[in-house]
Amino acid sequence: MTHSITQPQPTDHLNFSAGLSFPTKAVNPAATVLIVDDSPDNLRVLSATLSQSNYDIRCAKNGTMALKALALNSPRRSATAELPDLILLDIQMPDIDGYEVCARLKANARTQHIPIIFISALDAALDKVKAFAVGGVDYITKPFQMEEVIVRVQNQLNLQAAKAQLAQAEKMASLGQLVAGIAHEINNPVGFVQGNIDYLDNYVQDLLTLLKAYQQQYPDPPEGIRAIAANIDLPHIQADLPNIVKSMTLGTERIASIVSSLRNFSRLDESEHKPADIHEGIDSTLLILESRLKASDYYSSIEVIKQYQEMPPVLCYPGSLNQVFMNLIANAIDAIEDKQQTLTDSDQADYQPQIVIQTEQTAQAVTIRIQDNGHGMEESVKARLFNPFFTTKPVGKGTGLGLAISSQIIHEKHHGQLTCQSQAGIGTEFVITLPFPQDLV
Repeated sequence: MTHSITQPQPTDHLNFSAGLSFPTKAVNPAATVLIVDDSPDNLRVLSATLSQSNYDIRCAKNGTMALKALALNSPRRSATAELPDLILLDIQMPDIDGYEVCARLKANARTQHIPIIFISALDAALDKVKAFAVGGVDYITKPFQMEEVIVRVQNQLNLQAAKAQLAQAEKMASLGQLVAGIAHEINNPVGFVQGNIDYLDNYVQDLLTLLKAYQQQYPDPPEGIRAIAANIDLPHIQADLPNIVKSMTLGTERIASIVSSLRNFSRLDESEHKPADIHEGIDSTLLILESRLKASDYYSSIEVIKQYQEMPPVLCYPGSLNQVFMNLIANAIDAIEDKQQTLTDSDQADYQPQIVIQTEQTAQAVTIRIQDNGHGMEESVKARLFNPFFTTKPVGKGTGLGLAISSQIIHEKHHGQLTCQSQAGIGTEFVITLPFPQDLV
């Protein structure tokens, strides 16, 4: 697929990536490569060959067009311009040479992560050294062999995906350790309080019973005792003290529930393949995200509708599966919040944000559906949804790795399927399908 950079076309097919295992063919079937070269012949040959390798190709005839396409010359468009996954960059161009284009891209926070492969007729060692010095990751000398270009492009995409996956895995491992540590530190003192509340409740009841017996036996106490009783509002204390103990009981139970959910979500001791309660994992994720489901100054509350079918424990990797639930439900909340930002006041009054979670078991599979009524997606977005680094979120908010890693977890670790159905303006549904009965090794 060859697209003019000045007239971008929507992706014309829906593709679900099989995850982040790095085969010899294109790791991202819809990965976008921007080719910057002032030679029409080079643009034509590179575009045709890379398109045949299932890359989405965009072309720029010079450095100025490339920077304009990436919106570096327009701060207003820079947040929404779609970025390529890799750039093939010529050096000798009439307006801005490739060195300067690369330097500008590496100086910009939004584009500095894009790998740039220089492709040039300059073959002196100093030219290559300068190319790497300004931020290039590879260098291809003209005249080039297309087999070499394809291999080098794929190697860089594989390397970028591997780096990102490793960084995300380390981040999640650190987060899991932090969560488990916090849960442990909270659990001990809460356990002391919770273990003593029953004794406190019994002692309070005994004291109130004794006090009531004194009042019945001595209805007319001395003036000094009557003054103290009136000063402390004894009838109110007698009525309210049991309620205080009850509130303390409910509070500690709530803390214990949160701690249990944190420990369940982190699952540091459950990285192996084992039977687990799917519903427990979903509920733990919802509890962790509960603050985002409540109403705030900017957003309405989100109603969560759980339609669970009773089922036995499911053979899975519990910690990894919880990570998938977290990614999908957090994305649903993001989509709903984005939609609320676009609604008028009158539309807001008629809009009830909802997330529906359904589970179902058949003889062959377990299915989990997570559906939202957020803003939905266009076909061009859906086509790249599971590609590493692809995100529609602003810089700093999304890494573009959540769905890619979720896809890998479901496909590779569980031999299942993760698919998406979405309609712009209506909402999105993600469907997880896990084989059942499961005989994975």
